[in-house]
Amino acid sequence: LFWRRFDNQKQVGSCVGLVPQPYDSGTTRIDQGISKQGNRRVRSLLIEMAWMWLRYQPDSKLAIWFAQKTNSQAPNKRGRRVAIVAVARRLAIALWRYIEHGVVPEGAQFKEVKSSS
Repeated sequence: LFWRRFDNQKQVGSCVGLVPQPYDSGTTRIDQGISKQGNRRVRSLLIEMAWMWLRYQPDSKLAIWFAQKTNSQAPNKRGRRVAIVAVARRLAIALWRYIEHGVVPEGAQFKEVKSSS
């Protein structure tokens, strides 16, 4: 994903197809779900990474946002699936910011690597 050069976060989300697909007809403006126009493999990998992020980075801003979003609603599987797509999009953007600008995702914890020598 990050072999390309992106100018902003909207381009990152669009590249993987995790942005809302707008429907605009007259006065009606709604979202039709995610666009799915990006790389299918990268999109599925980002969804898996988002679940792993929630598991291994529970104190991060993304994980806290997901918990608040899914706990405020009635517990249902559809709400969690919709929210995890948003986490995947935000995670892709956070990783892009880390790679491009060195900005660590808020609340992320690094694990120390023990040298074998």
